[in-house]
Amino acid sequence: MRRGKYLFIVTFLLPPVAVYAIYMLSPYLQAIYISMTDWSGLTATQNFIGFDNYVRMWNDDQIRTALRNNLILLVFVPVLTLALGLFFASMLNVGGRRRNAAVAGVRGSSIYRVVYFFPQVLSIAIVGVLFKYVFAPESAGGIINTFLSKIGLESLTRLWLGEPRYLIWVVVLVMTWSFVGFYVVLFSAAMQSVPRDIYEAALLDGASRFTTFRKVTLPLVWDTVQVGWVYMAIQAMDGFAIVHIMLGVNGGVEGAGDVLGVAIYREAFASSRFGYAAAIGVLMLFLTMTIVVIFMRVLRRERVELG
Repeated sequence: MRRGKYLFIVTFLLPPVAVYAIYMLSPYLQAIYISMTDWSGLTATQNFIGFDNYVRMWNDDQIRTALRNNLILLVFVPVLTLALGLFFASMLNVGGRRRNAAVAGVRGSSIYRVVYFFPQVLSIAIVGVLFKYVFAPESAGGIINTFLSKIGLESLTRLWLGEPRYLIWVVVLVMTWSFVGFYVVLFSAAMQSVPRDIYEAALLDGASRFTTFRKVTLPLVWDTVQVGWVYMAIQAMDGFAIVHIMLGVNGGVEGAGDVLGVAIYREAFASSRFGYAAAIGVLMLFLTMTIVVIFMRVLRRERVELG
């Protein structure tokens, strides 16, 4: 009887597992193999060269710059995005005026939700082109520099996309702006599921807004924050579209804004070095999986301790 049960389960599991292996796992294996060849992407021949591409990548200063920038994105984009998302969501749900032990969001919160979510309906290409003009020089119609000049702060104008030290921080700001609206809506949904009685009890006890957020709101939506943190970390490891559109295939001036995704594209399609590009892709895959595993383990440990 048990053997027939297992046979029944295996019969139904084999087709989806086979499809997953063919269309999901096999491309990774192919990429790993290609990373150990000198394939240009334009020929039918692939010469096996072992770990030469990885040795070359280890000594490539531009890859080090791209890796450093990816780490900057990984640290700052999730922190800024989630912090702003929590703050705005809290204001929209429990940040209004408190009267007679009643807790509500700020006036016009439904309109603000639409405004915050608006960047999500724009394609990433539109976002990149839009902010390329926002940070452009005043002579090219740059909005920031023009605004600073109009209010008498010409000394603060900069070539935001022309000076290497600003490039990656511009990318951080743009990515944060484009992502924060989604997390405002996500955290708002989580906060709306919290019983109002809890907030009203905290209000009657004399808890301040900050204390209510720290002691009530954040612990009750922490599971949602954890999910958002992992997802945001994966998004931050990308950055390809924003960097490619705003800074170009070389990562801006002196390659200072380069990221791994753009490096893969440049090596594969601009330099016809698919083998080397695949090696960079394998590095990016390894880093992303490592970060996700670490985050999941840390967050799972916190969930057990809090429970």
